[in-house]
Amino acid sequence: MEPATPNHRRRFMSRLRGGGKGPRRHPTSRLAGRPRSRVEKGLWALKWGAIIGLALFAAFAGTIALLFWMWGSDSSLPTIEKLSDYRPSQVSRVLAGNGAVVGELYTERRTVVPFERLPKVMVQAIVSAEDADFFQHEGIDYLGMVRALLVNIKEGETVQGASTITQQVVKNLLLTRARTLKRKVQEIILARRLEHSLSKNEILTLYANQIYFGHGRYGIQEAARYYFGKNVEQIHVGEAAMLAGLVQGPEILSPRKPENRERAKRRQIYVLRQMAANGYIAAAEAEKWSADPIRIVADVQANLGLAPEWVDLARQALVARLGGEAELGRAGVNVQTTLDLEVQKAARDALRAGLRAYDKRQKYGVPIQRIKPDRVAAELSRMAGRLPRGGPVAGEEYRAIVVEVDDAKDRLEVDLGKWRAHIPLGDDERFNPQGPGKKKPSERFGAGDVVRVMVPRAAPAGAAKGERQIQLASGPEGAIVVLEPKTRRVVAVVGGYSYRVGDFNRATRAKRQAGSTFKPFVYAAALDNGEVTPASIVNDAPEVYDLWKPENYEKGEFQGPVRLRYALAKSINTVAIRVMNDIGPERVVQLAHALGIESELPKELSLALGSGAVTPLELTNAFASFAAGGRVAAPQVLKKVGDEAVAAPKVTQVLRPEVAYLVVDMMRSVITEGTGSAVLAAKMDVAGKTGTSNDARDAWFVGMTADVAVGVWIGFDDFKRPLGKGEAGGHTAVPIFLDVIKKAGRKDSRFSRPTGLVEARIDRASGLLAPEGAPEKSYYTEVFLPGTAPTDVAAAPGEVTADSYVTDVYDSEYGGDSAGDKGGKKESNSDP
Repeated sequence: MEPATPNHRRRFMSRLRGGGKGPRRHPTSRLAGRPRSRVEKGLWALKWGAIIGLALFAAFAGTIALLFWMWGSDSSLPTIEKLSDYRPSQVSRVLAGNGAVVGELYTERRTVVPFERLPKVMVQAIVSAEDADFFQHEGIDYLGMVRALLVNIKEGETVQGASTITQQVVKNLLLTRARTLKRKVQEIILARRLEHSLSKNEILTLYANQIYFGHGRYGIQEAARYYFGKNVEQIHVGEAAMLAGLVQGPEILSPRKPENRERAKRRQIYVLRQMAANGYIAAAEAEKWSADPIRIVADVQANLGLAPEWVDLARQALVARLGGEAELGRAGVNVQTTLDLEVQKAARDALRAGLRAYDKRQKYGVPIQRIKPDRVAAELSRMAGRLPRGGPVAGEEYRAIVVEVDDAKDRLEVDLGKWRAHIPLGDDERFNPQGPGKKKPSERFGAGDVVRVMVPRAAPAGAAKGERQIQLASGPEGAIVVLEPKTRRVVAVVGGYSYRVGDFNRATRAKRQAGSTFKPFVYAAALDNGEVTPASIVNDAPEVYDLWKPENYEKGEFQGPVRLRYALAKSINTVAIRVMNDIGPERVVQLAHALGIESELPKELSLALGSGAVTPLELTNAFASFAAGGRVAAPQVLKKVGDEAVAAPKVTQVLRPEVAYLVVDMMRSVITEGTGSAVLAAKMDVAGKTGTSNDARDAWFVGMTADVAVGVWIGFDDFKRPLGKGEAGGHTAVPIFLDVIKKAGRKDSRFSRPTGLVEARIDRASGLLAPEGAPEKSYYTEVFLPGTAPTDVAAAPGEVTADSYVTDVYDSEYGGDSAGDKGGKKESNSDP
């Protein structure tokens, strides 16, 4: 049997399919049975690939369209209308009276500027750096995406972004920065909508004000100010190119960081060349600025941080004007205060110097004594017996013995009595100021030294778990207020030794017993009532008031009959109590409130010695009412908010000018012959009053010239610890006042005497008219309200008798049934 040939097989298969020969096919149909060529296979694959590709593309496009529809219809998708009321966070600046910036209030440092303030070169630089076709596309630049990819591949790094400026605005203002498909789709949707809602200039303005430029600065205005110390409209081409290029990566391109400077320069050059390529500047100009180094300013706000108290004061005032905290972060205004930077610096330096002097006197931060080595163990045993069972109480002061001094770790090892701890010394600037004179621990302390220590109330930062870390006990704190009596403008406020923004401001918030600084209010009420004159004789003698027996500062010492002026100058307690008892506490409280004391005051006899608690600000302002001729006004700390001038405070006449002058003149004697005599060194016309509260917990001096009033307070924050032996208003507060008044006061300032007052020569001993021929030192010239001067003449020398005193001397019996004495304190206030 012959082998089957191909033709045989084809005929056989044909018969299987249809049987017989069947009809004759067209000659070309024979091609269907032969093998396909490579071309035919390629065409076949291409055809089916195209079909599948189109199908996949259609599916992809349908999916994308569905996603765009779904995510574009999302109810949570922000609306473009939100951008029509663009009110971002802005910085508000706190300015001194001379316009110097001393602080900032912000959640984000940003100052919004309109498009008109953007110089053309800045617009051109931004567009060249971020979106070359910004003015041509409608929000999405597909060709730009490709171009950015090619440029970045060529440069070997990312130098051009793929997002348009419009997309970046959407991303920064309307969406989160999450890297998801949904966020990208919504970004494209909103970018297209934004282009149809706002003009190109409006979009560019949003971008320029919102973008981050590093170092906490947002928006082009803050960037121009921070890097170049100028407003945005003042920058030149090279600066514009640097700023525009910075947006890509502020932290790695900021020229403020030395490691970034070369990278920042490369980026600037790229932007300059792009500006030239886009036809904005000539190539020669691009090369010129490319060759010029980037010059940034060293410090644009040299006074920032010098007056932290004023940042807090401005914040409080601004919140009050805005109606709450919510709007503070968006205010974006300049708040010009009444601050005088020179006086503020003088006041801060004076307070610090005064507190350091106190520390030295009372041995804070230095050894109190040294225990011999053979007696250390016995002393520690005694100290252990005095310690509480659970160890030292936080906030209480103790004594400890130094057992080791470690220069390497800059700390001391101490023992409080079988209770050991260590004291880091690196941060005790008050006791060991930084700088060339800073001493090593071994130069300050040695083994066996006894030091004052305290366990801090809060766990120290950086202390290891279970580690006993304590600190050198701190001395007292202090506060100073300086204001102008005529205008009530506050020119300096110091709230503590090392005040920081947000701290407790002792000048405005610490309520402390006024001590004898309150006596002028007692005498003012009595003078105004016509019951006494500065020459009235009052008996300095012991007296009991409802079981309370007030004492003088020098306990057990009494001078007998003294003039009222002398009693104020020497701050005699018994005299102030007698006058208060005669006129009644209610009248004094009423006058004190009228003169500017806002705090509640006890209507008791003890108020004459300053048992009422007041803030340094309100006490200083009330004293200023005397200097202002009895006119009262609220303290003013703001001059201008934005473009709006702050109105001067309302002035009210509450005390006759003649009476106010008498009180001021009597307070002059505090300086010329009394407890404030150290102020004579100022060689100015100064009136004032010292004050020391119960157990010397507070030391005061409030003094004034005709042009400035200064209040100084010193005391411990805990209200418990006394200032110590020898510490009082005249010794502790007066030296600080003296340093301040030398800077704040004027040599030619004089108190103006109202018309109508009369003068008379008064015998110092009797308060009567001085006789003819009296020795010069036996009399002085006194000032009186009309009709109140004495008419009787004192006896000539050698003729003085007990009957020579006038009948209105305060020598009557004083009982304890005064209405103002009910519930009065039974303790003694002391004050030199």
